Amino acid sequence: MLPYAPNWTHVTEFVMVGFAGVHEARLLFFTLFLTIYLFTLVENLAIILVVALNQRLRRPMYFFLTHLSCLEIWYTSVTVPKMLAGFIGVGASKNISYAGCLSQLFIFTFLGATECFLLAAMAYDRYVAICLPLRYGTLVSWGTCVRLAAACWLVGLLTPVLPIYLMSQLTFCGPNVIDHFFCDASPLLALSCSDVTLKETTDFLVSLAVLLASSMVISVSYGNIVWTLLRIRSATERRKAFSTCAAHLTVVSLFYGTLFFMYVRTKVSSSFNFNKVVSVFYSIVTPMLNPLIYSLRNKEVKGALGRAFSLRSWKGH
Repeated sequence: MLPYAPNWTHVTEFVMVGFAGVHEARLLFFTLFLTIYLFTLVENLAIILVVALNQRLRRPMYFFLTHLSCLEIWYTSVTVPKMLAGFIGVGASKNISYAGCLSQLFIFTFLGATECFLLAAMAYDRYVAICLPLRYGTLVSWGTCVRLAAACWLVGLLTPVLPIYLMSQLTFCGPNVIDHFFCDASPLLALSCSDVTLKETTDFLVSLAVLLASSMVISVSYGNIVWTLLRIRSATERRKAFSTCAAHLTVVSLFYGTLFFMYVRTKVSSSFNFNKVVSVFYSIVTPMLNPLIYSLRNKEVKGALGRAFSLRSWKGH
């Protein structure tokens, strides 16, 4: 980065380019992303309501699922509405203030980290249910669930504190055009006039710590689950046990695969167009797929949805 000069003008707002290359098809993309966003809101709200209203689903597994659904609603709402405004608006609709940009980055990072820890808590729940079924009521009591969920949200909230503080100490003196559809760290660092070495290193270490800590819990949990399943002689029981974990494993694979690619690296000089595609996948597409994965692979959720919304098509299940 260039050394700071006193006569430079500080940036007070940024302009988000978004998907500038699709100008001719902007209405098509607006419709597509609006549909995905609305569908994400509806299906996650449906899961929250169904679990809240159905006594049969008052269990730890679904307690964590409602937290995940709440998180997905906020996760997409942080970025998608502003992106949609950029597709159909002009001028100020693509602008975001300096404080607004840092706030968006803080909330997005907070929710992303919380989801990592929440998926780890769900993996622990599955481990105890399959490997230690006789101790499940003791190890995964309601008090334990509440404490685990609270810890996930608290640690997630603390995760972006240092990275955002270091970002706020950088100088932005122009240009102020962010080559992204939300205020992510990499495109912001590319605009800074300051030395970003410390900030890049901190981002790398914080991202690595969050992803490794949560993925280690998931890996150990599912390693023990696989070992337990291999010792079950009945193929029917093995399939039944694995089916309870398959949905969670699918969500974890989708989410962690893109996050490791995006954030566990130290350089910002990469293809922003490719980064935007990956960002769309983990910030917009995955939150839409998660409720589908959980509901379509779970007979209890399907049955509860069918009873709640009186859909004949669900009755066969």
